[in-house]
Amino acid sequence: MIKSFSEKVEEKGKSVEELRKEIEKLSKEETEKAIEKIKLKVEELPEVKKEIEEELKKVKPKEKKGLFKKIAEKITKKISEKTLSEEDVEPILNELGKDLIEADVAYSVVEKMKNDLKKSLVGKEIKRGKEKEAITLALKDSILKILEVPSFSLTEKLKNKKPVLILFLGFNGSGKTTSLAKVAKWLIDKGYSCVFAAADTFRAGSEEQLEEHAKKIYARVIKHKYGADPAAVIFDAVRHAEANGIDFVLADTAGRSHTNENLMNEMEKIIRVNKPDVKVLVIDSLTGNDAVLQAKFFGKLGIDALIFTKVDVNEKGGAILSVVDELKKPILFLCNGQDYSNLEEFSPQKFVENLLS
Repeated sequence: MIKSFSEKVEEKGKSVEELRKEIEKLSKEETEKAIEKIKLKVEELPEVKKEIEEELKKVKPKEKKGLFKKIAEKITKKISEKTLSEEDVEPILNELGKDLIEADVAYSVVEKMKNDLKKSLVGKEIKRGKEKEAITLALKDSILKILEVPSFSLTEKLKNKKPVLILFLGFNGSGKTTSLAKVAKWLIDKGYSCVFAAADTFRAGSEEQLEEHAKKIYARVIKHKYGADPAAVIFDAVRHAEANGIDFVLADTAGRSHTNENLMNEMEKIIRVNKPDVKVLVIDSLTGNDAVLQAKFFGKLGIDALIFTKVDVNEKGGAILSVVDELKKPILFLCNGQDYSNLEEFSPQKFVENLLS
């Protein structure tokens, strides 16, 4: 006699109910992988395969929501069809503030967003069924206001000067060298020529890392010996670019920290001697509240633009908003993976839509 469906599944180590509970905890991608794994395990049980597939169809993976979408939904539940007073809105704003702080949003930015939302809600009648739309729009407008800073195009810089010297700065481990290579590949794909300046003469292996990137994207590296003057390395790279009609010089630098005064003095010398056209600060988006401290630290050097790395594993977005608010400088790119193609030109509209999706 054929055993019952449940018994057969349990022979494989899990009951259908247990499988359903486990899968419901997974994201959509993980769920798909889990389903395929289960299907493979029961291939030798053709008589129950169909039943298992029917059971799995009933399982709905949890929808993955961005932090700001969760905030919008939370606020929506607290308002009803009426004209909102300041007393109605105050507890909502206090809860919003807590959520934003947890999302690594700086206090100054939190206060701005609370004030923006207050202006959008107090004294306004929100019709039933339109609550979520009103809250989402208010949050969107507030975030876009923070991101409204003067922007520029790297390629436009060529109209005034050639070569264009781009200096990459950042704390240790921010992804500075990889970001430099991604930007170079982006420029090369657009038909521009590039040369690298290996100005990180401090960290062992830094020149080899840069050379490895250069080989992959067919760029040349100008370097000196370890311990050499980084300002001299960049100077030579610029002279090489001038002599060979190269469009861009991308200079790698040693990772800094506020505890290393010598490296910061070195950076000031690099800027004084070479007068870079664009100083780009690379920040790991996972650094949370430390991102603002880094921004303040490097802001003393006169940062022109920003690149954020590891954006693919950070759904919060709080650090990004906080740094832009602190420096009032544009974001050039977001890095969302390890491949050279994982470089996205920053669009405020798209960024906000992703936060609220």
